[in-house]
Amino acid sequence: MELFWILLFSVIHPYARGQGVYAPANAQIVHSGQACVVKEDNISERIYTIREGDTLVLQCLVKGHPRPQVRWTKTAGSASEKFQETSIFNETLRIERIQRVQGGRYYCKAENGVGVAAIKSIRVDVQYLDKPVLTVHQTLSDVRGTYYQEKTVFLRCTVNSNPPVRFIWKRGNQLIEQSKDNGVDIYEPLYTQGETKVLKLKNLRPQDFANYTCEVSVRKVCDIPDSSVTFLLTTTTSPPALRLSVNETLVVDPGRDVTLSCEVTAGNPAPTVSWSRYPGPMPPRAQIRGGSLTLRSVAPADSGYYNCTAVNSVGNPAKRTVNLIVRAMRNLTFQITPDLNKDSETIQIGRDLKLSCHVDAQPQDKVNYTWYKNAAPVVPSDSLLVLRSDPDMAPGTSSLEIVDMKFRDQATYSCVASFPGSAVPELRVDVNITQSSVIPPVLTVPTGGGTVTVREGSWAELVCLVDGKPRPPVLWSRADKDLPMPSGDWAVETRDGRLRLNNVTRDLAGTYRCQTAQYNGLNIKRREAQVQLIVQYAPIVDPPSLDVRSPSNLPVTLRCAVLKSNPQRVARVSWLVNGRALRPEALGTQDPPQLRIENLRPGNNGTYECSINNGVGSSSCIFNVSARPYNPEFYYDTPNPIRVQKDNNYSYNLQWTQKEPTAVDRIVGYWINCQSMSASPQLRQTVVSKQITTSEPKKGELLSYLLTDLRIPLSYEVWLTPVTMYGQGDAAYRVVQYSEPYTYLRPSDYVCGFEDQRICGFTQDRSDKFDWTRQNQLSQNPKRSPNTGPDTDRSGTKEGYYMYIEASRPRQPLDTARLLSPLYNVTSKGPKGSNRMPYCISFYYHMRGKHIGSLNVFLRVKSIAMMETPVWAVSGNQGPQWKMARVPVTPIGPFQVVFEGVRGAGYEGDIAIDDVSVTKGVCKQEKSISNQVLSGGPTVQLDTLLVCVLLCLQLFHR
Repeated sequence: MELFWILLFSVIHPYARGQGVYAPANAQIVHSGQACVVKEDNISERIYTIREGDTLVLQCLVKGHPRPQVRWTKTAGSASEKFQETSIFNETLRIERIQRVQGGRYYCKAENGVGVAAIKSIRVDVQYLDKPVLTVHQTLSDVRGTYYQEKTVFLRCTVNSNPPVRFIWKRGNQLIEQSKDNGVDIYEPLYTQGETKVLKLKNLRPQDFANYTCEVSVRKVCDIPDSSVTFLLTTTTSPPALRLSVNETLVVDPGRDVTLSCEVTAGNPAPTVSWSRYPGPMPPRAQIRGGSLTLRSVAPADSGYYNCTAVNSVGNPAKRTVNLIVRAMRNLTFQITPDLNKDSETIQIGRDLKLSCHVDAQPQDKVNYTWYKNAAPVVPSDSLLVLRSDPDMAPGTSSLEIVDMKFRDQATYSCVASFPGSAVPELRVDVNITQSSVIPPVLTVPTGGGTVTVREGSWAELVCLVDGKPRPPVLWSRADKDLPMPSGDWAVETRDGRLRLNNVTRDLAGTYRCQTAQYNGLNIKRREAQVQLIVQYAPIVDPPSLDVRSPSNLPVTLRCAVLKSNPQRVARVSWLVNGRALRPEALGTQDPPQLRIENLRPGNNGTYECSINNGVGSSSCIFNVSARPYNPEFYYDTPNPIRVQKDNNYSYNLQWTQKEPTAVDRIVGYWINCQSMSASPQLRQTVVSKQITTSEPKKGELLSYLLTDLRIPLSYEVWLTPVTMYGQGDAAYRVVQYSEPYTYLRPSDYVCGFEDQRICGFTQDRSDKFDWTRQNQLSQNPKRSPNTGPDTDRSGTKEGYYMYIEASRPRQPLDTARLLSPLYNVTSKGPKGSNRMPYCISFYYHMRGKHIGSLNVFLRVKSIAMMETPVWAVSGNQGPQWKMARVPVTPIGPFQVVFEGVRGAGYEGDIAIDDVSVTKGVCKQEKSISNQVLSGGPTVQLDTLLVCVLLCLQLFHR
């Protein structure tokens, strides 16, 4: 089902303003289509209710000239979310299968550059009802005064819904009422998520062991069906319990298959077991069978917490968690720390020295570090101290301290990291410790490398040379901006000090810092240097493109400004006219570059290009110079532009304004071309192709031309081109489409005889049982039911059409067919002393047959909420003649007329209507119809009461 809502912005008619250009303005909101509820709350906000999963269509209809652009936005609470932004006119926002999170306030904003923007809003309320969840909780308490145990059971029913639900509890098929059963208590607990009702069974009795059903209902709002859940309470009902087959922390080697089993040890009903993982989803290779989870060929990325949960709606779910750790080691680093107490940066005999070793591993605390000196295991002593976890270093770091270093302590030291008993390969690092093999690092920038200049789009290499023993890595970062590196990291490690940047953009320009790392070398103060990166790019010019219009024989000056450039110096400026270079002597030396056309003539109209080069690249300003007039702008809000003519023809009042009419030479007329639309060029017919003469147009002035002899129901393409004494300008294009002129509300204006297949914009109501049928004498079924229905239309011609209801099978008594008129807009105030304008609904009806039911007329008003009021009705056989009815109404807002035919007791009950009109003003009183008017006719006969009773019975039946 699709739901529609229309925002309609109406404005003061431009003729009242004296001009054709006007801004969009707010006036009223009209909805169409089927919604669950459309209402207004206490602050006059329109609320649109829709069922979750349906399709929502919001349509914004706006008036304004030039035609406004429409933009949709949505807000939810204080957060704003832009839904879409588009320049399509009368934009429709469509949401397929709307979800509850998409409810909120929707805004339609229309702008056309004239005045302030027009904004309308509506709040969309998404209705839903989830499946209820029923859980059972038991308590056991001692009552010492009488020495017995009281067992109490709580059945908790929880559901998420909008609007709030109604709960019904049943034991078996019997409704549970708290007032009639002292053994139960029904209440709503505090601080619960969603809506919850609790059924408390006090001191369980034998009859309490039964099936319990919790039914929830939103009272058929949006046709949402009721939902329920059932639970069987027995003497063996118990919560679930679980047992794991492995330890809660499981450490395994990579590449192994791991099976985690969760055994259900208790629970009635039988619990349902599920597995989940945190963080992240289950690995792709995971296999779940019952309570067992198998992970094939595990990798370090599969580490995490695996949760086994058993649920049977009794008590709390049983949950067991396994912390799976897949062993891994990488990135083994070392540090050489000289004697910190002496503030030293070198190795010296007689001073302390610390060697540290760290590896990134999981689990970190299971890593075993082994130290070697010249390939022999280090034996701890007073001068060689081994720290398993050094408190002065990062967690998981092992250190070897050499106290009061002697000559014999100069050697090659090795650190080996491993997982004991694991197949994970060990990692090893060797450090040569001598006075000559450990030298503090020196960081330098090569000569000429302090500034690197590259062109945008190319690559750049920044170099910081590092020397020392051991030679540490170099870390690069941004120095003058709080920005990450192009990779997204805040620092990038390079082994040789060379940083390569690919596809360099101007955003990467700036200062870069290089630093020595404090690992894989001496753990001393960092060495630091900086490199400046300069990115060169082509000039940014203004305007990149400009349409220049000017009257003939006047000078025109073109200027091209440089907004930004690197380098800023302009190396070369060149001008092209229609692709040909101008002679250098024709160019000036102004800054910014400019070109003056002394006398604009047809020969020097065209495209002028100013190309500016700064040695890196070129950019151009494009000027389209012309004396051609701008295009006209069609006016789409012409009131009642269509008039029906003879011979199935119609006319269309085409209106437009001229864009910037004084920008060029005087406009003397327009060339208009109109032809019918067809997929085949051979079938297209030209209605008009000629030049029309007009007075000189003024800015905002409406111009008109009447297109005649257009065939119903064809559509036509129209091209309109302004003309000056020097030639034609830019053309405008639009499509003229035929539609029934049903919105006339003036007396004696338009009478709908249903002669066109579009039936004057009338539509069939989807909520009825069957439809009205369009027919004339020539299309009648020869085997139709005799003694009922008209032979011809009201005029008596064979070709004339009318609308009727067919009472033959499969129709049943009291079946209804409803025909809806177009929406009539109420814009005028009533006569003096009244705020409402009277209208007259006039039509002919035919009701012949012994089984005739009823013909009812309703007035459907769309205001704060949609209201439908009966205004006229007649029942039973009215004879073989067409009869006329006039119904006076005074609607309070936009309205529709609803014709409802009700099938009688048998097949001889056809009802017909013809020649329907709605006119402004009071009805002409006629005695023949006054007794059938329900809204205040001058005389009322006795059968009026019977008509009212019949209407009430029909409404009750529906």
